[in-house]
Amino acid sequence: MGYNLLKGKRGIIFGALDENSIAWKTAQTVHDEGGTFVLTNAPIAMRMGQIDELAKKTGSQIIPADATSVEDLDNLVEKAVEILGGKIDFVLHSIGMSVNVRKGRAYTDEKYDFTAKGWDVSALSFHKVMQSLYKADAMNEWGSIVALTYMAAQRTFPDYNDMADNKAYLESVARSFGYFFGKEKKVRVNTISQSPTATTAGQGVKGFDGFISYAEKMSPLGNATAQDCADYTVTLFSDLTRKVTMQNLFHDGGFSNTGVSQEVIEKF
Repeated sequence: MGYNLLKGKRGIIFGALDENSIAWKTAQTVHDEGGTFVLTNAPIAMRMGQIDELAKKTGSQIIPADATSVEDLDNLVEKAVEILGGKIDFVLHSIGMSVNVRKGRAYTDEKYDFTAKGWDVSALSFHKVMQSLYKADAMNEWGSIVALTYMAAQRTFPDYNDMADNKAYLESVARSFGYFFGKEKKVRVNTISQSPTATTAGQGVKGFDGFISYAEKMSPLGNATAQDCADYTVTLFSDLTRKVTMQNLFHDGGFSNTGVSQEVIEKF
């Protein structure tokens, strides 16, 4: 059941790949809450996923864009405003990729060309997205920009590899750009630090099944699902969170503040 939290609001959603992805669930939930949006992803990702199906279900248009390309992003922002009929109220950045992880290279044996590519896609792209929006003055006052992150930015998870560094950079960009966007445009910028989630990207991390089970045992409320994250994201897009900005918001069932749980003690 929707509450019309986003009625009349317009946005851009990055990164919907298939029905397991957080961006996909967010798009469906935004639609249910009365919001309209354009969908975007890199052309190569679009060939791998089912974004056309999501567009049909939500009555949305798709604008292909490489999030590392300023030219593509400038075009995306211009076209989104044109298609949606006005300035943007919300943006979801749900993009992450590590070539080192894909190629099976350990953190202690990075190929730095791979590192740079992963950093550009996963982290610097967030700055590029916001800079394109900022320079075009494309955001409405009290708009909301959200990026997805993970607690490996604060704590060491060995198999998360260089994605941990990417997420730390991403969170810093949110704080730094959040200051300027808030001060000058009344736009808020936040990151959601989500539980390990069984998305296509998440399952690519070595030892993921064991790790998601461990997190479930550690979290008092259990792991947050992709749908849970979509619901939380909608609250950040809504007018109910107008004074929340420059925050890294943990959405992990309490995992981030739990030292040890009884279930883990009993297991070991």
